[in-house]
Amino acid sequence: ITLKEISPPISDIISTVEFNHTGELLATGDKGGRVVIFQREPESKGEPFSQGEYNVYSTFQSHEPEFDYLKSLEIEEKINKIRWLPQQNAAHFLLSTNDKTIKLWKVGERDKRPEGYNLKDEGGRIKDMSTVTSLQVPVLMPMDLMVEVSPRRVFANAHTYHVNSISVNSDYETYMSADDLRINLWHLDITDRSFNIVDIKPANMEDLTEVITAAEFHPHHCNLFVYSSSKGTLRLCDMREAALCDKHSKLFEEPEDPSARSFFSEIISSVSDVKFSHSGRYLLTRDYLTAKVWDLNMESKPLETYQVHDYLRSKLCSLYENDCIFDKFECAWNGSDSVIMTGAYNNFFRMFDRNTKRDVTLEASRESSKPRAVLKPRRVCAAGGKRRKDDISVDSLDFTKKILHTAWHPTENIIAIAATNNLYIFQDKLNSEMH
Repeated sequence: ITLKEISPPISDIISTVEFNHTGELLATGDKGGRVVIFQREPESKGEPFSQGEYNVYSTFQSHEPEFDYLKSLEIEEKINKIRWLPQQNAAHFLLSTNDKTIKLWKVGERDKRPEGYNLKDEGGRIKDMSTVTSLQVPVLMPMDLMVEVSPRRVFANAHTYHVNSISVNSDYETYMSADDLRINLWHLDITDRSFNIVDIKPANMEDLTEVITAAEFHPHHCNLFVYSSSKGTLRLCDMREAALCDKHSKLFEEPEDPSARSFFSEIISSVSDVKFSHSGRYLLTRDYLTAKVWDLNMESKPLETYQVHDYLRSKLCSLYENDCIFDKFECAWNGSDSVIMTGAYNNFFRMFDRNTKRDVTLEASRESSKPRAVLKPRRVCAAGGKRRKDDISVDSLDFTKKILHTAWHPTENIIAIAATNNLYIFQDKLNSEMH
C-alpha cells in the first residue's frame, strides 16, 4: 500500500521566519495569521556539549481575515513579515504584518498573582461593602508560569498596496513598512500617522514600469535604508538629504549582457530580497537564479555572484507556465558575514562560503532530519549532463517543494528552514554533538 502524501492545509504553510536579536527566540508566521514563538531550552547538565533545543513557547492569532467594503477586496490574514525589537526589559516585543495592517505585540511571562483584595473575593466578584470590616495588603503568590501575549499597537490604514517588508531602525524608535509603490516611516508610539518617505507611483498607472520588492534599514546608521525593485536595481537612500527620498543616494545595478537577453530576462532579474550584512558594509540580494553580494562603495556591479540553481535556465519556459518563476526566495547572512544562505526547489537550500568559495546543497526533509543525523550534500545533474551516484536529475525535481523562507541565528551556526508547513532547525556539528 502506498501512502500518498497529504497536502497540508493552506493555513499551516509557514510564510516568514525570524530569530530575535539574541537567538533565544524564534518566531514563525503562517498563512492562517498565526504566530508561533519557539524558545531555546537551557543546555542540559547531563550533556554539557549539547545545545538547547527550540520548543514551542507561545502561539497566538496575530491577524484575522478582513474585507475592504470600499474596494470589494478580501484582505488575507497571512503573516508577510515578523520583526523583533531589541529587548529593553523582561518582556519581548515584535512587529507582525499582513498585507495591510502592522501590529506590535508584547510577549511577557507571569509567575505570580495578587491575592487578598479588600473589595473583591477570590473569584473576582465585588464584595458586599457592609462585610468589609478591616483593611489588608494584597500579596503576590507564586503560580504556574504563564506566557501572556498582548497587542500594544495597531498601525493601520497607511498602505493602498500589499505590505512586503517591515524593518526596525537602529534608533529603536522608528520603523518602516514598504508596499509595491510606497515606503512609510512610523514611530513605534504613534499609530494614527506615518510619513511617506518613498513614492514611486506614477501619475498614470499605465506608465508603471517597476515595483518595490523589499526594503531594509542600515544596521548602524539610522538615516540610511535600501530598497530593491522588480527591475533588479537597489537604491540606497539617505533620510538626511530630503523628507521624500525619491532621489536615491546610490543606485546599484548590473548592466545586462545583451547576448543573454531573453523573454524571461526581466522576470528573473527582479530582486526578491535584500539584506544588509551585520557589519553594514555589504548588501546581499536574491533574484530568481542567483544570490549577489554588493559592496556599498561599488555601484557598478556586484562584488560576488553565486549561481543558486543554474540548471533551471533550460526550464524557464515550464517554470513560467506553472508560475514558479514568480516565487520570491529570501536570503540570509551568517553571524560573521562569511557565509550566505538561500533556498531552492525540491526542499533544497544552498550555502556559499565567501572566503573559500565552496558551496553546498542540503535538503530539508523528514527522512534526513532525525535528531543528530548529519545532512548529506546533494547534487543536481543538469539535463544531458553526466550523472554520478546519488545525483538528482533536474527533471525529477519537485517544484511544489520550495524553501522560500530561511533565518540564521545572529551569532551561532544554527539555521531555521521553513519547508511548506514544516520548520527545520539545523545546527553545525562543530558547535555540538547535535545536528
